[in-house]
Amino acid sequence: MSSTPQEQAQNTSEAILEALGKLIEVVAQLRSPEDGCPWDLAQTPQTLIPYIIEEAYEVVHALKSEDKEAIAEELGDLLLQVVLQAQIASETGAFTLQEVAQGITVKLIRRHPHVFGNLEVESAEEVRRNWEQIKATEKGETPAESQLLSRQLSRYARTLPPLMAASKISQKAAAVGFEWDNIEGVWAKFEEELREFKEALTTEDKTHQEAELGDLFFTIINIARWYKLDPCAAIQGTNERFIQRFSKMETFAKKPLREYTLDELEQLWQQAKTAFL
Repeated sequence: MSSTPQEQAQNTSEAILEALGKLIEVVAQLRSPEDGCPWDLAQTPQTLIPYIIEEAYEVVHALKSEDKEAIAEELGDLLLQVVLQAQIASETGAFTLQEVAQGITVKLIRRHPHVFGNLEVESAEEVRRNWEQIKATEKGETPAESQLLSRQLSRYARTLPPLMAASKISQKAAAVGFEWDNIEGVWAKFEEELREFKEALTTEDKTHQEAELGDLFFTIINIARWYKLDPCAAIQGTNERFIQRFSKMETFAKKPLREYTLDELEQLWQQAKTAFL
């Protein structure tokens, strides 16, 4: 006799929980002071931050490739980061993975009253507005405060990669009129920021240098917006072209690249560029 849909769902849930339980056990073993892994034991929530970002980008790359095996693998790597952070937190009594799961479950139910409650909605846009209102209430914000542009900009800075966040911030600020009159004004600002960055480099104040470099980057992003260019796509394209050309350099090279002089490397680079024309 075949199982019912309910039984199949129950079996699937049990299999998932068993797999998650095994992952939790493995991570706990890796963090065991007695016989764990020295590398894992050396990690802190802060040292793992780069890996969280890296794994998130790997997931995005896999999703774009539409390679099912790669997507599953990269999601697993990202899940590991969640479990590892929770394991470290549990060791100090901060919180547990159970609390993480319970917290997001409660949040999802609370923010979907049209699914788990009696609220009726007619569109995805109405769902989005309700979601934002509920979020504002959770944070103790008044409706007026939740609509402040500065709050929206802060969310971009917290939740998006820096380059993407800068693009969003630039777009939203311009939309309310905080904008140059013409492109000449943007180019003048670029020259000003470039001059200030060069002046900062003559000092030994790294904080000031980085601040001026950030201002220069932001102005370039504004230039891209004026010309309707996507700075994220632009830098991604540059990265890919650089890697392609560098790979071609290695195929042209007759010895390790480090054994070439700078002039010789430049010749290989030009040869690689020509190969892609």
